[in-house]
Amino acid sequence: MTIIKSITNTVKKTICALVALILCVNVYCSSNDSTAKKATKVKVYRINYFVEGAIIAVGMAGDLFAIPRLKSKPSLTEEELTFVNSDQQKNLINTMDRWSLKQSTSNRTMWKKISDDGEIGIFLLPSLLMIDKNIRKDWLHLLFMYVEGHTITFTFYNYSPLGPWFQNRLRPAVYYPELGFDAQKNSNNRNSFFSGHVASCAYSTFFMVKVYCDYHPNIGAAKYLLYLAASVPPLFIGYARIRSLDHFPSDVAVGFGLGAIIGIVVPALHKIPCSKYLSLGLSTSPEAVGVSLRLKWPDKQHAALSN
Repeated sequence: MTIIKSITNTVKKTICALVALILCVNVYCSSNDSTAKKATKVKVYRINYFVEGAIIAVGMAGDLFAIPRLKSKPSLTEEELTFVNSDQQKNLINTMDRWSLKQSTSNRTMWKKISDDGEIGIFLLPSLLMIDKNIRKDWLHLLFMYVEGHTITFTFYNYSPLGPWFQNRLRPAVYYPELGFDAQKNSNNRNSFFSGHVASCAYSTFFMVKVYCDYHPNIGAAKYLLYLAASVPPLFIGYARIRSLDHFPSDVAVGFGLGAIIGIVVPALHKIPCSKYLSLGLSTSPEAVGVSLRLKWPDKQHAALSN
């Protein structure tokens, strides 16, 4: 219980620090904005509700198909467990990931609960953006964009070559005989690569910071502090997933990188200046249904006016 309280307090302090940092930057930006010439409010993002809604619907339908498939992988056999737990096979694991095989199993349930509950809290973290009155006015646009990005993140996890649909990497729990055969043979132990928890959390925090920075382009170098703060929650969840024997450090690193990239790229693609020249949508033909990406090169006159 002492460990849980200590960890809970650390997480609370981190979240409070992130909120305080956002508030401080917000005050700084407001003071700068008050000295600037008053202008009419301009939309930061362009949203097509039909396209975004279609992407969300297709992504959620894909989840309904992928999740049962990932859960229906065959259980590990005794022969497999004996083979993978041989010293020869363990030595094939890279040095960075070998740390996951030298942990205590006594607190595994606690760390698993921390990672599951923490993911839910971090998923709701972008709601702090509503503190800013300018951002609050565009809440519906941001909600569609936020859900769309999560759908893309889950789709990458479910269907990309990096995810468990194609990868069958065994979780660290497989290498701990003291957990018992029933815990080791679980078919879910074939879904180690990559960490979906970390990817989801990284998307949430980096999306939050990217949106805030887009609404406050005058914050300067302070944005790097915000991005640094955005790294803390998903990295903590990654640490918890390693301690719960669910992932190797490399699983966490890939999940973190993918989630962070999507969290930055999705708002960038929806920015008004960008969306004039770059558009993402659905395309249909008698042969197939797919995603279309269109790029319109700006003419020299418009480019000169933009500069």
